[in-house]
Amino acid sequence: MATEDLMAKALAALGEVDGPMSVEVIHRLVDTGDDTGPMNIAEVADLLDISPHTLRYYERVGLVEVDRDSSGHRLYRPETVRRLVFLTRMRLSGMAMRDLQHYIALVDDGEATVPERLDMLLEHRDTIRRQIKELTLSLAATEYKIATYGGRAGD
Repeated sequence: MATEDLMAKALAALGEVDGPMSVEVIHRLVDTGDDTGPMNIAEVADLLDISPHTLRYYERVGLVEVDRDSSGHRLYRPETVRRLVFLTRMRLSGMAMRDLQHYIALVDDGEATVPERLDMLLEHRDTIRRQIKELTLSLAATEYKIATYGGRAGD
C-alpha cells in the first residue's frame, strides 16, 4: 500500500467524521490492516512508500527497534509499523528529525513524560495549522492566476 493509498484511507476516514476527530478515527488512520504478523523491510517500505534506506536510517538513529529473524533479516512487528506510520506522518508535516528523536526518547522514558510530549504535539499542531492556512492562500493565488489565463480554477 503506497502513500496514495494511505492518504485515500485517511481522507475517507476523515470524511466520515462529523465534528472533531475522535480517538477511534485517529486509531483508524494508523491501522495498517488486518495482517498482524511481522513484515519484512520491503513490505514496510512499500506500505509507507519510503525506501528501505530510510527505514534502516530510522533504526540507526534510534526511532525504532527492529527484530531480526534467524538469518538476520529485519522483521517489523505491528507496533513498530504503527510507530513508523506516526513517524512518517510527522516527517511529512515537517517535524524535524531532532524533534522526532526527542519525542521518541520521551515515549521510551515512560508515562512521566506525557506532559512534555503533549506540549510538543500541541506546538507541532499549531505549526501544521499555520502551514495549512499558508497553503490555502497559495492555492487561492494559484487558482486566481489559472483563471486569469483562461483556465478553469478548481479542477
